[in-house]
Amino acid sequence: MFRGIRPLLRGSTYTGGLFASCGALASLALLPFAMLPGLVWRSAPYGAQMGLGLLVWAALIGAAGLARTTRRALVVAARRVLRVPLPDPVPVRSPGADRWRTPLWLLLHVALGWTAALVGGLLFIAAVTLPGGWLDAEAGVSLFGRTVRAEGGWSSWLMALGCALLGAAVCAAVTYALRWLAPRLLGPSAAERLALAAQRELRLAERNRLAHELHDSIGHTLTATTIQAAVAGELLAADPVAARGALRSIEESARAALEDLDYVLGVLREEKTETAPTRTLADLPELLDRLRHAGAVVEPDLSGDLAQVQGTLSRAAYRIVQEGLTNALRHGAGGPIEVRVAAGRDVLELGVVNRTGAAAGGFPTSGHGLPGLTERVRLLHGEIESGPDGPRRWRLAVRLPVRTSA
Repeated sequence: MFRGIRPLLRGSTYTGGLFASCGALASLALLPFAMLPGLVWRSAPYGAQMGLGLLVWAALIGAAGLARTTRRALVVAARRVLRVPLPDPVPVRSPGADRWRTPLWLLLHVALGWTAALVGGLLFIAAVTLPGGWLDAEAGVSLFGRTVRAEGGWSSWLMALGCALLGAAVCAAVTYALRWLAPRLLGPSAAERLALAAQRELRLAERNRLAHELHDSIGHTLTATTIQAAVAGELLAADPVAARGALRSIEESARAALEDLDYVLGVLREEKTETAPTRTLADLPELLDRLRHAGAVVEPDLSGDLAQVQGTLSRAAYRIVQEGLTNALRHGAGGPIEVRVAAGRDVLELGVVNRTGAAAGGFPTSGHGLPGLTERVRLLHGEIESGPDGPRRWRLAVRLPVRTSA
């Protein structure tokens, strides 16, 4: 028994009824236009005039729901008043059947609103006026040939309580109906769900790309600066000039990494950020110089017109070489690091070869380096090979089609 009465005690039940009644009252603004057919066709029977007026009124209410701004406002109102979790509408070209869902919602909203306003209002007035006999109010209940009339006393109060409960039940029923209809008529259509899924996929792809960028940039910087700090410490007394060069390289590496970090964090927080840091193959000589300051021996072999490699391909190629050099610093055993970049008309070839062995300092690794490289190369429709290349040598080789750059 109490479980059935519980919905009548919730405040949201009556706010839902008020929401429906407001929709009904708002439809009165279109009523003067619905009366025009009756003014024009005065010779028609009264019933025909009323029917035609109602049809015109319903058509005008439905037409108001065709506007996208109307649906957006209805979604916001349903979220706040009815507590229905509805996503914001997505601007897509919906089929004809989907376009009529919002007009249908408006028509049902107005119909339920008038039901709540007229029936609920009448019952509320009866509940207030019956106990005191105000406005000469009287009521009766007939059942199985017997009639009981409220002529004062306990019968009037009992009927007033019944009218109040019945009015509350009407509000609860209207609220329940609106909550049931809202996800089906105001919720996303099939086309909108596909668009929302595509948006989520793009956001996830962007976050995945940012994770790769952060891993490549910060991982390389931390590895290089650790080595550079060790070199600066050893040379501080013997060769102050070289030590200052290593410290300067640490500063430059840290500044570049901070730029990348600020950009990534801004995107993850969905803030407006400055232009994304663009490290391309044109920045490769600077990267190699920083490694030399760290004490690494780098043997570059750059051939072809690197300027023809632009856009996404050039940025990805820089990150691939950077990750290859980071792995060489972490896991290499000293000796020269061979770096090869060959830009052809159709293919861009990248390669990093180093000696293998226990890395100095025992750098920790997340294990995401090679899988991240493989995924990056796959997205660019390229080929990647990594593994031993002779005794105590490790080789990374990547082939990327130039035609994918945009």
